[in-house]
Amino acid sequence: MATKTDIKFQEDTDVLSATDEFCSLIVWNDEVNTFDWVIETLIEICGHSQEQAEQCAIIIDSKGKYSVKEGSYDVLKPMCDAITDRGINATIDVMAS
Repeated sequence: MATKTDIKFQEDTDVLSATDEFCSLIVWNDEVNTFDWVIETLIEICGHSQEQAEQCAIIIDSKGKYSVKEGSYDVLKPMCDAITDRGINATIDVMAS
């Protein structure tokens, strides 16, 4: 039989896991944006090196999408918004734990 303390602990755990989920920032390929624009965006928004941004752009082009950054939702959300503000398609996916 669950006690009131057990139920409270479960609620605290659920809230904690919901806010600490590990996420992935996905950039999607399109036929509009140039390699240079995607590379510049990854450098400026995600803090990638030139080489890392170039490699990501090649993978995005060949596979259709790529996870360019991983972290918490709170960290990735402003990056995702900044990328989409530049006309590049980006989403955040919650990674399975």
